[in-house]
Formats: sequence, structure tokens, C-alpha cells
Amino acid sequence: MTSGQPIEVLLVEDDPGDELITREAFEDNKIRNNLHVVRDGLEALDFVYRREPYADAPRPDLILLDLNLPKYDGRQVLGRIKSDPELRSIPIVVLTTSSAEEDILRSYELFANAYVSKPVDIDRFMAVIRQIDEFFVTVVRLPGRTRDGGVEEKL
Repeated sequence: MTSGQPIEVLLVEDDPGDELITREAFEDNKIRNNLHVVRDGLEALDFVYRREPYADAPRPDLILLDLNLPKYDGRQVLGRIKSDPELRSIPIVVLTTSSAEEDILRSYELFANAYVSKPVDIDRFMAVIRQIDEFFVTVVRLPGRTRDGGVEEKL
């Protein structure tokens, strides 16, 4: 468990069931993080650009992004974030039901940091979420974070 600031995780998910499973997996994992949820691609962009109603939203340390979303799909959101010099360093894990090779290839072409197909089995799905959480919170050093999880000061 990190001893510094909680990790800010943005979940972009339109399926309430998948949102609930993800929340439960994060809570069960007992790693300090704040999970923020938006339900479509437009809300995701509003959140990362801190547009109303997300003007006070924190900058995400990690984004879990579904591909099949209303308004803007996940590919559009991924492309927009990764093409912005201010946002491109945010790790994005595509977390979707699709296992289509073209979706995997396109996501990596748009600079996704990882591509994970959601398991159909609820226990496997929770295990996958816990593995993502542990990897990005305890193993990987995120931009702007110290080794103990604290926030680095900008000079």
C-alpha cells in the first residue's frame, strides 16, 4: 500500500454493472486511490480538461477507458488525450469487452498504455481490476509521483 497521496483514477464506463464490479474490486484491494466515474466520451473529455461540471476535478493519474461509449467513443477519447502534450503522459488502459484484433491494434496505434479485454466471469473481472490497480499503484512510477506515492513538487 502506498503511503503518499491517493492515486486519482478515472473510469470511463457506461455500463453500471461494470462500474459496480470495478468499484468493488478497487475497494477490496485496499490500495489508496480515488475512483472517479464518467459515463461517456464527452464527460471524459470534460473531466480531463476540467470543463463544467468538472472544473475542480483532479488530474487523473490513470484512466481506465471503455471503447464502446456514447457521444465520443473510446478511440476518439484516447486519440484526443494522447495527442495533447499536456495530457499524453497520463497512462490509459483500454478496458473493454472487445477482443477484436483491429481494436487492439488501433488502441496501441493511438498510444494506449495497455489493452485488457473484460472477462465475462465476475470473479475474473474483479481479479483483472485488482491486477491493474496493483500494477499501476504499487509497481509503476506514475508521472508527477514520488516513489512512495506522494506528489512531486514542480519547480
